Amino acid sequence: MPDIGANVARVRARIAEAALRSGRRPESVLLVAITKTVGVDRIREAVACGLRVLGENRVQEARGKVPEVPGVTWHLVGNLQRNKVKEALGLFEVIHSVDSLGLAEEISRRAEGGSSSPVEALVQVNISREPQKHGVPEEDAAGLLARALRLPGLRVRGLMGMGPLVPDPEAARPYFRRLREVRDRLRDALNVAGLEDLSMGMTDDFEVAIEEGATIVRVGRALFA
Repeated sequence: MPDIGANVARVRARIAEAALRSGRRPESVLLVAITKTVGVDRIREAVACGLRVLGENRVQEARGKVPEVPGVTWHLVGNLQRNKVKEALGLFEVIHSVDSLGLAEEISRRAEGGSSSPVEALVQVNISREPQKHGVPEEDAAGLLARALRLPGLRVRGLMGMGPLVPDPEAARPYFRRLREVRDRLRDALNVAGLEDLSMGMTDDFEVAIEEGATIVRVGRALFA
């Protein structure tokens, strides 16, 4: 079994170095530990090593984990179907994958009938334009964001995206840069404050993503494998 404590220390050091290279403080980057396929015992070990923000790809898998790992914050980083929104809001504090107006409206409707706190979310943009990936097309992001920002019970924190799977992390850099540029352009065009978050970068490319402005990185294999 891997030494999760050593893995956590290595990943945090790499995050810090990448943040410093980009002229930012290491604490400006949030590490979300992706627990897809990871058992509860190993998740608890990771929490004991200091991880406090965990991410899951599917509501179904989170269902059996969230109640067993208290005292942490859970993010949904995978695709969310509208018929799973009610359950998702009971499990996750942040949803990274809002990719349609219908989904945003369903989250808003469910949130209005539940907690008094708005649901925190990110709009997912298919920045790599790969048909197998979820996310709103870049050209439609402005329309979705403009309407999502007006929905009650929903607080849009920024954008989420994924680079293509490439052997060299540097090949993903243009996509991360593009997502940052899209966020900056939309913030100016819509004249909105906030939208500070950019959720981008995973095990193979999170350092490049940080150098291009990521505020949230989603890391699984480097922590648990």
